[in-house]
Amino acid sequence: MSFRGTYTALITPFRDGQIDRPAFQALIHRQIEAGITGIVPVGTTGESPTLDMDEHIEVIRLAVEYAAGRCEVVAGTGANATAEAIELTIAAEKAGATGTLQVCPYYNKPSAEGLYQHYKAVASATALPVMLYSVPGRSGIPIPVEVAARLAADCPTVVSIKEAGGDVERINQLVQALPDGFSILSGDDPLTVPFMSCGAVGLVSVASNLIPDVMVRLVRACLNGDFVEALAMQKKWYPLFRGLMSLDTNPVPIKEAVALQGHCSHEFRLPLVPLTEEKRATLRQLLDDFDL
Repeated sequence: MSFRGTYTALITPFRDGQIDRPAFQALIHRQIEAGITGIVPVGTTGESPTLDMDEHIEVIRLAVEYAAGRCEVVAGTGANATAEAIELTIAAEKAGATGTLQVCPYYNKPSAEGLYQHYKAVASATALPVMLYSVPGRSGIPIPVEVAARLAADCPTVVSIKEAGGDVERINQLVQALPDGFSILSGDDPLTVPFMSCGAVGLVSVASNLIPDVMVRLVRACLNGDFVEALAMQKKWYPLFRGLMSLDTNPVPIKEAVALQGHCSHEFRLPLVPLTEEKRATLRQLLDDFDL
């Protein structure tokens, strides 16, 4: 299995300090109705650092239950401790996830060899297809291209990489280094078109929590080689993409946007906090501009 298409990095709705199951179920239903390829629970957008181990596994279990085989479920089970990443990944496999997203270990900044050994150990512990996740803005370091290439050669289940470093040149380098069939996905909504024009074959989207139908059409246009349509969509929707990433730290703006639509509460877990009233007014106006 490889990863190709449109995946939603799901928010985790809370109510009164607990996971809001009805809101989460409805969110997943809207994704599937829009034709999303897969959902990605408990990634960065799902506030995974604020969930304890039991909650983390429960969100994955709920995602599998609510998806009910209608789309892929790529569980965020990465960690900066290899043993924890393995434990979460094994739990996700038992819960019925169809893949795993493995963030680059954060804070401890391992060497290239350390990254290779980390991912090799995780891949060896599971039969799930693995999507690497390079996000230097969060983890402090990227996954080096040569490490991704080594893993692709040595670990049959490492089949994809989510690239969220904001660098189109990295896509060109990855395309040259990785074997045919190893999929590259954009991890930044505003960069979907340039990334896919250089060889990426999909997107892990934040904006699709709000506009899944739009993101599905955008990725489909790129996959079909219709970059005239894709560029027109990019021009239209870029202000929203940008606003959702610039008003505050992700996932605050996207969860606030979904909440403004009435689909979840404005609740976060510390250290994340809701938008200020001024920023919420700006977001409300942005949604109004797009009839959302």
